[in-house]
Amino acid sequence: MKLRPFGTTPVSEVGLGCWQLGGADWGDLPDADALAVLRAAADTGVTFLDTADVYGLGRSEELIGKFLKDAGRDRFFVTTKFGRFPQPGWPGNFTPAAIRAHTEASLKRLGVDAIDLTQLHCVPMSVLTNDDTWETLRALAKEGKIRRFGASVESVAEAKECIRQADCASLQLIVNVFRQSPVFELFDRCEREGVAVIVRLPLASGLLAGKYTAGTTFPPGDHRTYNRDGAAFNVGETFAGLPFETGVGLVEKLRPRVPAGWTMAEFALRWCLDHPAVTTVIPGARTVEQARANAAAADRPPLPAALHAELAAFYRAEVRPHVRGPD
Repeated sequence: MKLRPFGTTPVSEVGLGCWQLGGADWGDLPDADALAVLRAAADTGVTFLDTADVYGLGRSEELIGKFLKDAGRDRFFVTTKFGRFPQPGWPGNFTPAAIRAHTEASLKRLGVDAIDLTQLHCVPMSVLTNDDTWETLRALAKEGKIRRFGASVESVAEAKECIRQADCASLQLIVNVFRQSPVFELFDRCEREGVAVIVRLPLASGLLAGKYTAGTTFPPGDHRTYNRDGAAFNVGETFAGLPFETGVGLVEKLRPRVPAGWTMAEFALRWCLDHPAVTTVIPGARTVEQARANAAAADRPPLPAALHAELAAFYRAEVRPHVRGPD
């Protein structure tokens, strides 16, 4: 596993997104299976673990805490997010007292003395423009509760607001072959200003693994069933904002462009990794096999520049007109 700098700390260029470990929103995942996924990812060299307090209402953090007890804390870069927990909810989640309470709860569940990176979790613009939010994060960093802070955002406009803060260490962005706006509008600035880029949904909720058909179904509690049209939260978090059947059709148009001998998922992850601004990508995994396959993308060579140009044109002409939600 290759490493890339997150500030002064090297992290694995393929990390593990841990939304699915919560056992909600992606279907049920027993504790034993979740812990096996964490162990498999670690065995491939993954050091970057990204979770949030709301994933399973703390279950994802608790499972990571249990894993760290056995695997050891020091080799892992542990990140979490706050802002979407149902108690006290919006806008109460964003008072200085609530930010502190959420942070203390995450520290306890993770079983760590300090969180390597705390991120605002897709919060309203009014929170991003509130100096009290950032000052509270700075105070927590000075106290040693957190080591860095950044933001997971839904749009380029929100990202630009965050990096007005000189000490915003990172942005977590939806970026994939079907969601390229940040590449054109943010990446150069992030690289220039030393802001780490964490790529979430690099496989567009599994679309870019290339295994779905128009008839594929998901459990009722899976967001790929109940949030296809943004009924529960930002539609961009599900299939990159594409209508499911449209996305399946676009995958088939991509398939001839996948290099011989590669999987579609390797192709999609390699596309993300080819951008120098990217610090790490955080695909999720529900099985040991998926965790190992995600890490294998790091061993593939860069895609040719001509193919990158072709994929950018494909996005603009055939994908972007169908993308819904903030971009």
